[in-house]
Amino acid sequence: MGSNNLGSFIMDKPWIKSYPVGVSPNIQTDEFSSLVDMFDKTCDQFAEKPAFTNFGRSITFTQLKTNVNSLASFLSNHLKLEKGDSVAIMMPNIFQYPICVFGILKAGLIVENINPLFTARELETQLKNSKSKAILILENFALSFSEIKENTSIEHVVITAMGDMLGAKGYLINFIIKNVKKMVPNYDLENSYQFKTVLKIGSGLKPPNTNIEKFDTAFLQYTGGTTGVVKAAMLTHDNILANAVQFKEWLGTNIKYGEEIAICALPLYHIFALTCNALVLFHVGANNILITNPKDINAFVKELQKHKFTFISGVNTLFQRLMDDKKFRKCNFSDLYLSLAGGMPVQKSVGEKWQKITGCVLTVGYGLSETSPAASIDPVDPINIKEFSDTIGLPLPSTEFSIQDIDGNKLDVEEVGEICIRGPQVMKGYWNNEEETKNVITPDGWFKTGDVGYMRGDGYFKIVDRIKDVIIISGFNIYPSEIEEVVLKHKKIFEAACVGIQNKDGSESIKLFLSLKPGEVLTDDEIIEYCRSQLTAYKVPKMIEFIEEIPKSNVGKILRRELRERVSHA
Repeated sequence: MGSNNLGSFIMDKPWIKSYPVGVSPNIQTDEFSSLVDMFDKTCDQFAEKPAFTNFGRSITFTQLKTNVNSLASFLSNHLKLEKGDSVAIMMPNIFQYPICVFGILKAGLIVENINPLFTARELETQLKNSKSKAILILENFALSFSEIKENTSIEHVVITAMGDMLGAKGYLINFIIKNVKKMVPNYDLENSYQFKTVLKIGSGLKPPNTNIEKFDTAFLQYTGGTTGVVKAAMLTHDNILANAVQFKEWLGTNIKYGEEIAICALPLYHIFALTCNALVLFHVGANNILITNPKDINAFVKELQKHKFTFISGVNTLFQRLMDDKKFRKCNFSDLYLSLAGGMPVQKSVGEKWQKITGCVLTVGYGLSETSPAASIDPVDPINIKEFSDTIGLPLPSTEFSIQDIDGNKLDVEEVGEICIRGPQVMKGYWNNEEETKNVITPDGWFKTGDVGYMRGDGYFKIVDRIKDVIIISGFNIYPSEIEEVVLKHKKIFEAACVGIQNKDGSESIKLFLSLKPGEVLTDDEIIEYCRSQLTAYKVPKMIEFIEEIPKSNVGKILRRELRERVSHA
């Protein structure tokens, strides 16, 4: 590229001048033909090194590959699933998760990630949309699935127990979970397979012979829209590979191949951990320490104390909870060089406190399910960067950001508008939803994020607001219309509306406004209990207020702004 062309290139992408030394503005994704190709070569390269650690046991890259091959053979040659079929996974961070992800991909199938905390209603809605042919599920959640199985396209069920891949220790764990803690409700799923039996059957079958191409769909990653209607981002092998290469390029010489110890506390069904831990860090030969229940802070910190970890990812609330634990300060942070935050805004006070405790600057990344997810990240430079930035960093290599007005016109530096993204990590569209795809991806390839922000003169971007009325709790998007729809099914409720309320710690809580039918009486506790029966725990409102009438516009649209103002003036 000539000097004049380079100058023009940088003018079009002013953030490049702020790139760390040695980071290329463009990437190449031709090293691997697919995620399966990446998986095989990575396993061969790091062979006997630990790939994942869980409950004090490790599985090597070679052992992982053996199990993945067995599962892929079972899915392809025993169940006769065909290329393009989707298979659902519903489990927390345990060894079985990466085995399932790579096994499904190796069989030429599509991975559908499911939040294991879903109620039966939520699970049914997603499975009806995906039309998955099979599900791999932890037995703890089998009852919820059994209640709605007949209403879905699921033909094959594989059930696993928490300790199935933990050897002799696993038998004890399974016994305690089932018989002591009573965490496995009775369920009835005839003709289901046990995970260990599946691996045994698969080990005796020929490996699948599937032609997997870069632009085949690899993941159905579910998200929601402003309407709360479920929709799945179709992420291709190339989307995820591109994001992995972008992240690797961004880290540059900081990476120690085959030596990284990464803490994976965020759930692997979430796009952040899925790409970052199970794919990117896996590819560089990291040992991913799987935290099955990060809400158990005491056990979480005990696990942290066992490792000289180099990497940890999380959301604002997770970092905050860790720092509130006195024992956390006794962890060994001497090798920690990358603490990556995303999923929700990070408070400056949290960033500053994290650095004070750990000695590591908290790096902020930004992205969405639709962008695989990483679109921008703060520079990673442990030597020269000394303090937390309250930006979302710089666009990754081969990624463009554009701030646009409502008509799609590009805005200048410091002007506020919608953040739009273009790059190889942007999804190819929404699953069976062309209309919504057209709403968010322009003809010239810009993805409209729905987030409002601006670009500084140095090329760093900042988010100032959200177009959507999305409430974010612990990194998960919560859509008011879904909650309202559930609440309005209650026979005593006439109208409902909910909004996100900003807490003092920067997190959000859900406040529900209700008007009752004439003559009816309800208590806060009754409403909350009803919501708990219909919604995942983090979607349940924390505050209830009864009002005579929900404020609406002249066309009947709920005026959430007025409700927020009502809260702020209270």
